Amino acid sequence: MLRVNLGGEPVLLVNVDDNVYAVGDRCSHEDASLFKGQLADGCIRCPLHGSRFDVKTGRPLDEPADAPIPVYPVEIRGEYILISSSRIGDTA
Repeated sequence: MLRVNLGGEPVLLVNVDDNVYAVGDRCSHEDASLFKGQLADGCIRCPLHGSRFDVKTGRPLDEPADAPIPVYPVEIRGEYILISSSRIGDTA
């Protein structure tokens, strides 16, 4: 995992099966940094209470978290990773 700054927001870049995903760095349950958690099987586990989040959808897979984390579109152009500031699923 790599933590980057996107418009003032901490975002994690994660590589899962040679695909890069960008997700918000903060757990939706207690605002803990997910960067300090573990990445396994396409999920990030929060280091505070153990909730797992799917990096493709942001959906929580375990309690106590019940709200998703943001997921951002990613595009690879050569050696550059471009992250859109529009969250996937935003309607605004």
